[in-house]
Amino acid sequence: MRKIFFFAVIACALASCSMSKEARTYRSDIAGKWQLQTIVSEGINGSVKTVLFDEADFNCFIGSNWSFTNNNSLGSYTISASAGCNPLKRDFRWSIYEAKDEPKLLQFKRLDTKLKEIDANSSGFRFTIV
Repeated sequence: MRKIFFFAVIACALASCSMSKEARTYRSDIAGKWQLQTIVSEGINGSVKTVLFDEADFNCFIGSNWSFTNNNSLGSYTISASAGCNPLKRDFRWSIYEAKDEPKLLQFKRLDTKLKEIDANSSGFRFTIV
C-alpha cells in the first residue's frame, strides 16, 4: 500500500510539471531557424532608442538570426556587425510560459558561454505568441 501511495504521488508530481498539448504544439511550431525582419513599437510616435534584452539597440536586432531547438530547449540569436551594432551571439534556454486563463507566452533566459543563466534572478523575457 505504501508503494502504491508513493508512486501515485510521483505520478501526480510529474503530471503537474508537464506542459499542455497546446504548449507542445507551440514548441514544435517555433522550433527551427528564423530571421527577425521587423520590429514594431505600438503606441510610440517618432524615433525610438531602446536597448533590447540588455544587449543592443533594438535596430540591431532587425535582420538577426534566431535558432530554437525543441529537444533540449536551447536556442541562440546572432546579431551581425552593422552601423552602430557590434556582432553578438547569445545562447538562451526557452520554454512556453503557461499561466491559468492567460495566453501562452514564449519565454527565454539568456545564457553565458558556460550555459549558465544570466537572468537567473528574473523570469527572463516573455513575448506573446501570435
